Amino acid sequence: MTGLLDAVAEAGERLVALSGNRIRFDAWRALARGDDLQLAAPGLWSPNRHCRLVRCSDGWMAVSLARTDDRDLVPAWTGAALDADPWEAVISAAPLRSGEEIVAAGVELHLPVALVGEASPPAPSLLAKGARNEGVVIDLSALWAGPYCGALIAEAGHRVIKIESPGRPDPTAQHTPRLDARLNGAKTRQRMALDGGELLETIGTARALITSGRPHALARLGLDEARLFALNPDLLWIAITAHGWRGAAAMRVGFGDDCAAAGGLVRWNGDTPNFIGDALADPLSGIMAATLAIEALADGRRGLLDISLAGTAATFAKTMT
Repeated sequence: MTGLLDAVAEAGERLVALSGNRIRFDAWRALARGDDLQLAAPGLWSPNRHCRLVRCSDGWMAVSLARTDDRDLVPAWTGAALDADPWEAVISAAPLRSGEEIVAAGVELHLPVALVGEASPPAPSLLAKGARNEGVVIDLSALWAGPYCGALIAEAGHRVIKIESPGRPDPTAQHTPRLDARLNGAKTRQRMALDGGELLETIGTARALITSGRPHALARLGLDEARLFALNPDLLWIAITAHGWRGAAAMRVGFGDDCAAAGGLVRWNGDTPNFIGDALADPLSGIMAATLAIEALADGRRGLLDISLAGTAATFAKTMT
């Protein structure tokens, strides 16, 4: 963990400099959710106990089963009985199949599963120059990575508006209120239908947009690239996803722990990987996204900034080798 903290501290120095010293950054605090949750020590299980590293016939994978829907899909994924314990079913089935095979099958079911170390650091996003400087930052993201990006952008001096669906607000305020205050306390909060004209009108005059949904899910709300960039050619769209915005990766589901493992952000004890922290791909992606966004805003850049949790984890893992 010490090597990661050093890398995060270095990233924080760049972020602070880009903000004109407005941002106050502490590497340890940046990676912690605070005292809202009772977390265990990391090992084969993530500290929140929603994700586990599981041995396959030829390697390791990370599986997150925080959601009831995902646990319900385990029998279809593993061939286990419908009443089998989900974790016992996964742990028993995985050694009988290759990592590539069982992960591919899980991905087809839209399960948050990944091979340990499968991701690589991403190529930089290509952003055009010449965008106008005025306009607010709209934050449509939820949970940790996107809201943390928005929090840092707000701390750097930009006005950030957090827009939430009346029917499906960000659950962070309910489950981890102290974290919510840290991530969203400096933003203006609004409730607004995510599939209506009011949101499109708001995005049309914005300088930047933060999202954390997959492209096809956003497109169902009318929030696709062609439409939004036609509406607002100067928009900087900060698109945070599990495995990337383009191609087959765009369909994959992932969370902070399994994506950290996908990026190789684990500690090896012999041939056994262990987690080294809590959902680390989330805060690391928030830092990465905010740094690149603040730089792009200052430089008058526009276009889609593609930030993946797994790719960001791989970037930080590379600094530790």
